Amino acid sequence: MLENLNLKKKLSTEEYKRIVPGLQARLYDLEKACWDNGVPTMMVFEGWDASGKGTAIRALTQRLDPRGFKLYRITAPRTYEQQRPWLWRFWLKVPDRGEMVIFDHSWYGRVLGERVQGAIPKKAIRQAFRDIVEFERMLADDGAVILKFFLHISKKQQRRRFETLESDPLEAWRVSKEDWARHKKYDRYLEAAEQMFEVTDAEYAPWTIVEATSKSYTRKRVFETTISALEKRLGKKAPPRSDMAADVSRDAELRAAMDNLTRGGV
Repeated sequence: MLENLNLKKKLSTEEYKRIVPGLQARLYDLEKACWDNGVPTMMVFEGWDASGKGTAIRALTQRLDPRGFKLYRITAPRTYEQQRPWLWRFWLKVPDRGEMVIFDHSWYGRVLGERVQGAIPKKAIRQAFRDIVEFERMLADDGAVILKFFLHISKKQQRRRFETLESDPLEAWRVSKEDWARHKKYDRYLEAAEQMFEVTDAEYAPWTIVEATSKSYTRKRVFETTISALEKRLGKKAPPRSDMAADVSRDAELRAAMDNLTRGGV
């Protein structure tokens, strides 16, 4: 699946600046509508190192009401967390009614990183897939909107981005030995990701695979997918679209913010 994607999809910086402020305004309206109607939202960001997950999340949340969302960056479980069922720490982070929760990495580390690194046996991998499907199904049945994004770049593109970061003294810290070690196992991660999509893609919790070579295209795709899902969930309760998007696109403050995002990071 991933090998057949067109990774040459792009969006010009000028087009990005023109449309993204309007998308941000629309998402803000939908965030408020979800809060008013008690609709919880869970967003998962997975993908390759240096694929742009952080900057995509930054663009997505920049104009949201901070009272209406939470962001969690998931790392390896701590010692006390390892003494409990492995999904326990994620249950603690599920959204309240009307709240939006965004995961930078997630429970899928169990069937990606831990699997490829050989940290868990095959039996535990099969059980993890069952746990994930049941976890997401239970939340969806309770009314949650579940959006899962996988940002995909080629092995060559990932290498180029690592080298670009390492060449900048102020950015070199972002690339570690562990990043390069995972890069060498790119093909094994690719195989694990393919099975992950096959087992866990569902109508109530779909995967959106984003061709992430172009940062502008990546953010646009994430915005449009999120907006479409929330509008569908809210139905007639979704706020009507207005001319506000056109006004926002001319807002000097937002244009400056977009410039900063475009210049910042990979």
